[in-house]
Amino acid sequence: MSQPDFGLTDKVALVTGASRGIGQALAMGLAQAGAKVVCASSRIGGSEDTVNQINSAGGEAVELAADLSDTDAVMALAEKAQGVFGEIDILVNNGGTIYRSPAVEFPLDQWQHVLQVNLDATFLLCQQIGKKMVERKHGKIINIASMLSYSGGITVPAYTASKHAVAGLTKALANEWGQHNVQVNAIAPGYIRTDNTQALQDDPERSSEILKRIPAARWGETSDLQGAAVFLASAASNYINGHILAVDGGFLAR
Repeated sequence: MSQPDFGLTDKVALVTGASRGIGQALAMGLAQAGAKVVCASSRIGGSEDTVNQINSAGGEAVELAADLSDTDAVMALAEKAQGVFGEIDILVNNGGTIYRSPAVEFPLDQWQHVLQVNLDATFLLCQQIGKKMVERKHGKIINIASMLSYSGGITVPAYTASKHAVAGLTKALANEWGQHNVQVNAIAPGYIRTDNTQALQDDPERSSEILKRIPAARWGETSDLQGAAVFLASAASNYINGHILAVDGGFLAR
């Protein structure tokens, strides 16, 4: 019996939001598994540290920049990314943003901005890169969902709406593209130590409430997500499609 193939040698990945935090960890994890990685962030030089770490470790990586709230910039990113190392085999839609405000006061412009970055850009990159995967009959798309793909959260209505939508989009694309050997899945990170969750970490009451609900009894680290990403990017997951994989220390089990 042959062993499952978790290797990514000669594969090309595009990771958005690769400048720091979860995106940086995912880019580095894919590179360690053998992939060539295009690291995208919102500004030129934003992913320089990630690229340097990958290249210093013997991998191959380059950086691109695009404002994910700008449709034209997202379309240009899709085109440029496919011209760096060749066609994209693995797309990781990690780039995102959050805005905190009570719903009764939530500014419409911030609602629209969060949806543009978290949902519209994800769809456009899936569409523009996914259609080439469909043509080639091969590809892996990994969207980054959230614990708020399952629940409502507090004072983050736009983020919650966007992450519920990302989970639904993942399933919708899997339904259409599975027949073409393109797997579309998502990772739902639990409570991970990043700047996105810093406000929660700094709130003693909320942090305590969260920890009490995590069977692992700790906040997650960005490195905890690398194995899931490599798995969903590799041939080992060829019969997994439309799945939202929670990497949450058991949070949802409570």
